[in-house]
Amino acid sequence: MSKAVARRTLKIGAGLALAIAGFGLAGCGGSDDNANYVEQPVEQLYNRGLDDLGAQEYKSAAKNFEEVDRQHPYSVWATKAQIMAAFAYYQSNKYDEAIIALDRFIQLHPGHRDLPYAYYLKALCYYEQISDVGRDQRVTQQALDALAEVVRRFPDSPYARDARLKVELCIDHLAGKEMAIGRYYQKNQQWIGAINRYRVVIERYQTTTHVPEALHRLVETYLSLGVKNEAKEAAAVLGYNYPGSEWYQDSYFLMTGEGTRPPDEQGGWFFGLF
Repeated sequence: MSKAVARRTLKIGAGLALAIAGFGLAGCGGSDDNANYVEQPVEQLYNRGLDDLGAQEYKSAAKNFEEVDRQHPYSVWATKAQIMAAFAYYQSNKYDEAIIALDRFIQLHPGHRDLPYAYYLKALCYYEQISDVGRDQRVTQQALDALAEVVRRFPDSPYARDARLKVELCIDHLAGKEMAIGRYYQKNQQWIGAINRYRVVIERYQTTTHVPEALHRLVETYLSLGVKNEAKEAAAVLGYNYPGSEWYQDSYFLMTGEGTRPPDEQGGWFFGLF
């Protein structure tokens, strides 16, 4: 789900149920800013924040929404302004600020109707920071945990379906990281390290698209170590579960030296193990 979709899912109030009139001076010392501070009506601050959002002035929008909460903490719009400020930070890619604001909202309003959205938006803040598999994947795990929490807490919410999809993408990304490390070890002939990484993919991320390659890389690595029985077992599993994959064809060639494609009549059977 893109920022545009996230924006559409956020329900922005169209009118104000509360009107507060009058101004009040606050602050009697310190800097010139404090001396010139003027309390503003809640509707003025909130609507200004909405206008800033529409103009994509997200930094200003966040400031105005935070002012609603600061100047009118007991108004009916203060709570809404908290999550709107978080949304503005999210839109401007200020993910740390957004997460802090969302954590505060979640802590202060555990029963609020916008709680599912708050959890979902927090998950998106992590998800959109996911980097390529060549880098540290700590944020990928954070995104996975946050998305899984959305699914667990709010399975019937409008955000659960997208969260489930992104959970699978996070898992696939983590598996990709393990594969990248495994290939690095294999390239540098660190066979045991490579085997351990490939086995993590097979055992922990067995529903991902990386499993066929992981099995083939095991065949390669076991053959490099000279342990043909283990290579044969890995190839058998690959042939049984992914008989039509290119990785199966490559493993078949490595084990038999015959062509690049297994005989069609073999089906999923491989080297007599199944």
